[in-house]
Amino acid sequence: MRHIGLFLAIFFIYACESNIEKKSNTDNKEIVTVKPSQDSLKKNDSTITLKDEKQTYVQAYNKSLTLWKVPFEEKEVKTNFGNAHVIICGPLNAEPLVLLHGMNASSTMWYPNIKDLSGKYRVYAIDFFMEPGKSEFLGKVDQTNQIVNWYYEIFDQLNLKKINLIGASRGGWLAINIALRSKSRINKIALLSPAQTFFWIKPGPKIISNITYSISPKRKRLRSVMETMSFDIDKINEIYINQYYLATKKATFHKCFLQMTPFSDKQLESLNMPILVLIGDKDIINNDKSLEKARKYIPNIKTDKIKNAGHFLSFDQPEIVDQKLLEFLK
Repeated sequence: MRHIGLFLAIFFIYACESNIEKKSNTDNKEIVTVKPSQDSLKKNDSTITLKDEKQTYVQAYNKSLTLWKVPFEEKEVKTNFGNAHVIICGPLNAEPLVLLHGMNASSTMWYPNIKDLSGKYRVYAIDFFMEPGKSEFLGKVDQTNQIVNWYYEIFDQLNLKKINLIGASRGGWLAINIALRSKSRINKIALLSPAQTFFWIKPGPKIISNITYSISPKRKRLRSVMETMSFDIDKINEIYINQYYLATKKATFHKCFLQMTPFSDKQLESLNMPILVLIGDKDIINNDKSLEKARKYIPNIKTDKIKNAGHFLSFDQPEIVDQKLLEFLK
């Protein structure tokens, strides 16, 4: 039991702020209302008001979409687990590019990158269905292969035959699982500090800080926790930070995530498509050893370390990250 508990604790920090269990009914009603002019990192839980949780989160999500400076459409795709929410943008007949966000981040996390990525690609940003976002979660999921099935349902419904994948943090781990299912469907994969993909995460003071926050999210601790993941937290828009905070308050743990373990050498060796791995030089999730293992076992691999960037490298250095992604994808 001690080892299971340790794994749970390590797992929760991947995108920083997933709750270990559902909060009480009273806590679930604690919703923060933030005006755009207010600093979301300086607020505290005394600002909460009792409102409908789902409606408040959706409003925050929609406000974050105002940060997308490109035309887009929101599409509901029918699956066996409910409707999947997909944000679509970019040239109609361009090569498809699927974005898989980090834990609790939702597809709105791509706002710093979407203009560049949608310039030459038809982008499909999918909200993961087992955490806060706009995708529905109906039924029960016990196995990772069910999650992979869900993604392929979406690909089939959207008629995506050959796709490129970009996965951030936990989204990177999911991208590898998707590729292992059907290598012929995947053109290229870009991984932005993929969580639990090459090695187990080693506990440390910053990891412990994230663990304690995930158990009981409080806005007064938000800045210190996010600073462990971002090199410059003030570059992240306050509108998005508010949505992200509400997501950490809503998040629940699903036992299928116990299967989120590093991939075997044999699995990595079987990935024959071009793969790019980017990490930040201040990353607490990945390090040089992660890149070394990727280069050792993945046949067609490129790796790079982004200067002045943490785990949230797509926020910290969006221009540099976008440039490297586009160079790799072209």
